[in-house]
Amino acid sequence: MINFVTNISSPESKIALFRSLFRGREDVYPVRFESQKTGRSGYAPACANEWVRGLCEKPRVKCSVCQHRKLLPVTDEIIRCHLSGSDERGRPFIMGVYPMLLDETCWFLALDFDGNQWHNDVKAVLRSCDKHSLPAVLERSRSGNGGHLWLFFEQAVPARLARNLGSFLLTDAMECRPEIGLKSYDRLFPNQDTLPKGGFGNLIALPLQSQARANGNSLFVDAEFRPVPDQWGFLSTVARIAVGKCEALVREDESKGRITGV
Repeated sequence: MINFVTNISSPESKIALFRSLFRGREDVYPVRFESQKTGRSGYAPACANEWVRGLCEKPRVKCSVCQHRKLLPVTDEIIRCHLSGSDERGRPFIMGVYPMLLDETCWFLALDFDGNQWHNDVKAVLRSCDKHSLPAVLERSRSGNGGHLWLFFEQAVPARLARNLGSFLLTDAMECRPEIGLKSYDRLFPNQDTLPKGGFGNLIALPLQSQARANGNSLFVDAEFRPVPDQWGFLSTVARIAVGKCEALVREDESKGRITGV
């Protein structure tokens, strides 16, 4: 049971709330990298042996086939590093999460919108969420030119069911506002029904990282896209969706042939 958390609550309370919502794989997590030489950036699974002489042979040997790869688990301290924006050595730190668990279930669904029309598109999907009593929260993305719409479940649900729920919401939004077109819609998280062989599935960057927040991004916003004053108090009130609710909506619309595959 997570107590009500606010901006002035302890770091431990904030971390507990954060982990209760943004739950994914806990035996591995992706961390953002940026090459000073090439400018290339992306995410890679955090490894205890990264750049250790005699063990790590990047970039000659890919991480996925490295015999010395030692994946790091999610801990409270790692979440603290993400929220504060720096690791134990003071280096910038940004992490993500792999939504799909080993049993191909997930604790949340996120819809990603990017581009000039994202405000109108996400409003259309939010109206569908409200119409069907599906609590959803909107985060402005790290870039500021897009958003993530998050829905959280009471228990881990099959990734296929979560993705069908996302497809249902997109279909419903387009049927209600066909002129919208949802051109800014990018993808669902998780982005697969099943785990790829030898992989972790897709990842999503976690919200509320310190440097992004300082720029007014990676924050949860209201219906007018203004940052919520108390981010933690807001997250404390987020309702979770029952699996039965998901199943009923998806089953009804599948029987009508309304769900468009994503």
